[in-house]
Amino acid sequence: MRIRVITGTAMLGALVIVLDLTFWLAKIKIPFPIFPRLKFDFDGVPIILALYLYGPYSSFVTSCIAFLVISFRDPVSAFMKALAEFSTALGIIPFYKKGKKFFQLIGIINGIIVRTIVMAISNILVLPFFQILPLEAVIAMLPFIIAFNIAAGAISAFLGYILYESLKKRIGL
Repeated sequence: MRIRVITGTAMLGALVIVLDLTFWLAKIKIPFPIFPRLKFDFDGVPIILALYLYGPYSSFVTSCIAFLVISFRDPVSAFMKALAEFSTALGIIPFYKKGKKFFQLIGIINGIIVRTIVMAISNILVLPFFQILPLEAVIAMLPFIIAFNIAAGAISAFLGYILYESLKKRIGL
């Protein structure tokens, strides 16, 4: 069982790398119009899938892999991306093992809420600290940062869950 978890985590970590580098090299990450430093991508999907397939530790490891691969380009963005995706997983954790679809939906909503709160606080602390934006600008942009994290969290959480359900039916998880 442990080998399956390690192998699956490694494969999903590799998928994070492939997705991130492919989207970065092809320049197809979609910038958030209000603050183009924020970009929509699919890096979070394998992180959420790792949670559903192998548990919180796997999700944490794949988040760390996302941090490492992105940090070669921009360490601050890498930290924020890994924090955003893992905070989504953290919000899902209390519900992910419950079998009913209702609890899965509550977990996804909770994941999006946790991500949104964590990232609002993180942006207030990190962006002024690294002199990316002054505190006043971050506070003024906070509604847009929140909107971005709701959308990005929904993309990661829903797609990760849909892929999990698909795999569960096909390979009998």
